Amino acid sequence: LDHSLARLLPPRGLIDLDRAVALLDDAIESAARIVVVGDYDADGATGCAVAVRGLRLLGASEVAFEVPNRLRHGYGLSPEIVDAVHARHAPRLIVTVDNGVSSVEGVARAKQLGIDVLITDHHLPGASLPAADAIVNPNRPGDGFPSKCLAGVGVMFYVLGALRAHRRHGGRERAGNGEGADLAALLDLVALGTVADVVPLDHNNRILVEQGLRRIRAGRASPGVAALLRVAGRDLGRTVAADLGYAAGPRLNAAGRLADMRRGIECLLSESEDEAMRAAGELDALNAERREIESGMQAQAEALLDGIGDTVSGAAVSLFREDWHGGVVGILASRVKDRLHRPVAAFAPEADGESLKGSVRSIPGVHVRDLLDTVATRNPGIIERFGGHAMAAGLTIRRGMLDRFRAEFAAEADRVTPAEMREAVVLSDGEIPGPDFTLDLARVLRDAGPWGQGFPEPVFDGIFGVAAERSVGGGRHLKLKLLPAGAGQPLDAIAFNREPPIATNARGEVQAAYRYVVNAFRGEERPELVVEEIGAAPPHRAPTGEVAECPGS
Repeated sequence: LDHSLARLLPPRGLIDLDRAVALLDDAIESAARIVVVGDYDADGATGCAVAVRGLRLLGASEVAFEVPNRLRHGYGLSPEIVDAVHARHAPRLIVTVDNGVSSVEGVARAKQLGIDVLITDHHLPGASLPAADAIVNPNRPGDGFPSKCLAGVGVMFYVLGALRAHRRHGGRERAGNGEGADLAALLDLVALGTVADVVPLDHNNRILVEQGLRRIRAGRASPGVAALLRVAGRDLGRTVAADLGYAAGPRLNAAGRLADMRRGIECLLSESEDEAMRAAGELDALNAERREIESGMQAQAEALLDGIGDTVSGAAVSLFREDWHGGVVGILASRVKDRLHRPVAAFAPEADGESLKGSVRSIPGVHVRDLLDTVATRNPGIIERFGGHAMAAGLTIRRGMLDRFRAEFAAEADRVTPAEMREAVVLSDGEIPGPDFTLDLARVLRDAGPWGQGFPEPVFDGIFGVAAERSVGGGRHLKLKLLPAGAGQPLDAIAFNREPPIATNARGEVQAAYRYVVNAFRGEERPELVVEEIGAAPPHRAPTGEVAECPGS
């Protein structure tokens, strides 16, 4: 529960950290041009902003950034993006953030051009590492850093911390050259990228996130992060991790999905509130467009699934349509995965017309990056390139390989998915008795966070009567008044992505699994149930504290 910076893991064990620091220190001292190459998701964007801001704080005078275009360049440090960086900036050093560990060809091209390369990444490496001057990645083989859960932005933050310590020790933090550089000022960006990338919130990541949230709540957020939260209607003084994941993160991601993440990074690098609000307003509009596209694609996916029935024979599903948007297939795969509780790959056509770009989302227990690796190893040529994490991955295949990939992906998922993992299970922390539904309890639960992937917010369950239900959010969500079994006042509840009516038993009761949260609206705090699952209550259930006898026991 101690989220102080004193508890943050030291950087010991990170392979190549000293080499990375030496590269950066030399570039700063010689005023060499450094170009940061980020990624087109929220982790890559925040990591890029952290790198640019941090290097400038530490005395770098020549720092620029580039970010690949999702549809034109694809992922990572490709030869194409290296050529573009060389033509625009002629740098001595390229620093990658949230990418590069699989960029063998891109690094080779940079070395041909005489450019040094520092890779900072957190993705799982392939069979061979690129020939970079330094690779800092806690997930590379043999790395001794205790936490393997750092997001890309977290890796970059650690590199900057080591660089600052090195420059202090060497006496190079002087006026105008990193003197008193406050790297803690970057923690709101680190928190946003860590939460938005859905990496496990182990203790080390919770410290990074909580420290960033404290800065936001104290009014010390960077203009860009503050603007993203404001356009989403969030109260900065009450910001929690969910606001980063469901409000700021999607708006930042929208730039990379539909346009160019450069606009998102520019928002994060904004120095003035007015400039940041203008950029955040554009990102908010892009996010609204993304939601509209996603809604249409989801309806089309539902139609495809209806054609094969809800009972899918294989343990994994692959979907494709010619008119799907490559920037939104990841969200679509996640939505379908939630419905089917199976790994799902969703594909859209690439600009060249010959390839398909896919995003894969998985379920707990099925490591989707390893699954793709096995498919590629056993079927040479079926996948052109891929990369990712346990729960999410991206890949590119040739158009003519779709049917074969679909079959091999499902077959491999069948092999690694036991029967008991194919049914979704909701784990409950138990029942909240009626008298305990108080604002104080909701506040206690809120303040025990930050909650997130790998450190989930408590989920409770119970039997309720339904006093009222109505659609909100353009018919996409359901607002409820729920009556606790036995006694008590009606409770406000919201069920996202749920349509009326809610099924009840003969007594008009539902069973709901829910999170108990604080809803801050127009300056007033009220407790609310965020419904995770809801359906007709069983005909009879033993009251809390009563032991139900089983026949024959």
